[in-house]
Amino acid sequence: MYTQFFGNFLLSKSAVPADKLVDALERQSSSYLKLGTLAIHAGLLNASQVDAIVCRQTHEDKKFGEIAIEGGYLTKEQVDKLLSSQKPDYLLLGQILIEDGLLTNSQFEKLLAEYQASNEIDDLNVANEQNDMVEKLIHKFFHFDNSDMSGKIVAYLNLLFNDIVRFIGKDFTPLNPLMKSEYMTNYCVTQKDEGLLSFNSGVDMSKSVAIAFASRYAKEEFHEFDEYVKASIEDFLNLHNGLFNVNMSNEFSLELNLCPPEVHEEEKLTNATKIYVFPIIFPFGTIHFLMEI
Repeated sequence: MYTQFFGNFLLSKSAVPADKLVDALERQSSSYLKLGTLAIHAGLLNASQVDAIVCRQTHEDKKFGEIAIEGGYLTKEQVDKLLSSQKPDYLLLGQILIEDGLLTNSQFEKLLAEYQASNEIDDLNVANEQNDMVEKLIHKFFHFDNSDMSGKIVAYLNLLFNDIVRFIGKDFTPLNPLMKSEYMTNYCVTQKDEGLLSFNSGVDMSKSVAIAFASRYAKEEFHEFDEYVKASIEDFLNLHNGLFNVNMSNEFSLELNLCPPEVHEEEKLTNATKIYVFPIIFPFGTIHFLMEI
């Protein structure tokens, strides 16, 4: 997750243009070796075992290594060794930006030191992707206050970014959120969560972006904006919100009920208080995640 926020950091410093950053993220993601791939290469897991662990991730908000240890596929020592063989992703991103002539080595060294120091990032928590560090980054970049409600929003976003990495890809950068009283949709799917904590969340994008998003999620190449694409977007939002509800129940004994997804196409959404809009840029376009509080 540190690479995505490093991209946000570079944009906030006007260090690189947004389009060049997206190009670099796309190339950087192709050089990334996931834990499952490393385990197969090391002869510790076979492909079917990796698929089984990935499948469990669609039902449990846990990292690949956690599930591998719990399921007896790998020992903690083996996972630690595999993790230690991974380089922090934002170093790969910086290398690509240097190779493209967008940063010099000295500029990158200065930016990297500032980023690590301001966010108290060291090699240990980069390897472990600790949730509290990711939450700290979300607080810092999105400027939330310390209210109880903001804590739930941060927990929601923490899971959202992890789910995007798991099911869509790592080649994205979140932009600073917008707060609006109304929002004009393109193709938008929303879903209400009801209970002691009630809110409405959604994902909005153009039809061309929806095709690319659904192709990644379903791991199948779509070429038209059809029912399969629509179903994939609804399924992603429903899966993510379902995992969030499980987390709220397990961590806070907070029981929430999901309502069926609703579609809003070229429709104005309004809210008497506020709508948080979280733009996330991918190489294939921009996705907007919404939260109505």
